[in-house]
Amino acid sequence: MKIDLPNNVVSIISNLQMHGYEAYAVGGCVRDSILCREPEDWDITTSAKPEEIKELFSRTVDTGIEHGTVTVMIGKEGYEVTTYRIDGQYDDSRHPKEVTFTKNLEEDLKRRDFTINAMAYNDEVRLVDIFGGMKDLNHHLVRCVGNPMERFSEDALRILRAVRFSAQLACKIEPMTARAIEHLAPNLINISAERIQAELVKLLTSDHPEMLQDAYSLGITKVILPEWDAMVGVTQHTPHHQYDVADHTLQALRSVKKDKILRLVMLFHDMGKPMMKTTDEKGVDHFKGHAIVSEEIARTVLRRLKFDNDTIKKVTKLVCYHDYRIEATPQNVRRAMNRIGVELFPYYLAVRMADVKAQSPYKRREKIENIIAMRELYQETILNDDCVTLRQLAITGTELKELGMQPGRQMGEMLSELLEFVIDYPDMNTKEKLLGYVKEKLEI
Repeated sequence: MKIDLPNNVVSIISNLQMHGYEAYAVGGCVRDSILCREPEDWDITTSAKPEEIKELFSRTVDTGIEHGTVTVMIGKEGYEVTTYRIDGQYDDSRHPKEVTFTKNLEEDLKRRDFTINAMAYNDEVRLVDIFGGMKDLNHHLVRCVGNPMERFSEDALRILRAVRFSAQLACKIEPMTARAIEHLAPNLINISAERIQAELVKLLTSDHPEMLQDAYSLGITKVILPEWDAMVGVTQHTPHHQYDVADHTLQALRSVKKDKILRLVMLFHDMGKPMMKTTDEKGVDHFKGHAIVSEEIARTVLRRLKFDNDTIKKVTKLVCYHDYRIEATPQNVRRAMNRIGVELFPYYLAVRMADVKAQSPYKRREKIENIIAMRELYQETILNDDCVTLRQLAITGTELKELGMQPGRQMGEMLSELLEFVIDYPDMNTKEKLLGYVKEKLEI
């Protein structure tokens, strides 16, 4: 098998080989190349020790030298070059206490997590596949290298990575590997929130976010996202729904594009339903107020998983408004743009569409037509540059101050009133007309 290595990778490998060392591209970049996917980065493994690597390249960075990793810089690009190693004891479910360098490639490969990530390649030897990674790729399997209980005991994050890879590559988790995950999933409690966050986002933004159900079945969400477990089996006896809350959420995740914000919104949008469920005398379920509760849950979980403030702000706002339904009129759409935000409004429309597609066929066409009409009105509003924010108002506090109004609450209330006025009547957004409105109000 021939893999087209980037020129910089070939250059690094050739330089190491020319000086008597072994060197290979290794891990995910080899796997992705075999699958005709674009590797995110290129890692290189070598028999050369860190100090020997540094001698051969003019620009290096000691990114993990205690574990044998040196980053070789070529231009603005960095390539991690790591010495063959044997990991020592793991005492924190994440990192080895010590590593031992070795000259044996097989020893290095056998410490890796999954067979599909334990392949190496260079143009001279071609593919090195000691543990059957190609076979498992062909059979669409995620399988641990060696004993899965040992691999997951060494690094608990591998438990979540197994589900993430299954979602990204459309693979099943091999039975023995799955049983080990079920047994050791509680060890995820030892993994940092930042690491959990990164793997969860990769899973959610994959081609198969519905594999989150596997994370539930294997006991993973019970540790990292117990709020998900609360949704499972919560029925929705209403004409608008045909799935329970968790299955509806999985359908909604699949119905929205692979965008981090959108996928997170769909994950959280109905998490408040279990808490807000009521059933009337006719046996129909209701979930009044669930959007507000879902917003609170989303904020709590996102903070717990150490998401950045911008992501938290956008996701919680969209979760709050995910069920905001209005008649598609120009005034209603302009007001909704003001409340939700001009930047977030296309996201809101995408969230509404995904939610509807994951519901029952009841009134689906009518709902979709409403969303399409809102999208057209949103586009018209943007093209017309209609005022929907204070920044677009034809006058500012400066003009109000010239009329004798003092900065403070009264001025803020007047600007808000003017904004509401021009949202209803866009043609009134001129300096002359708005000043006339204010003068009449102030009886000047």
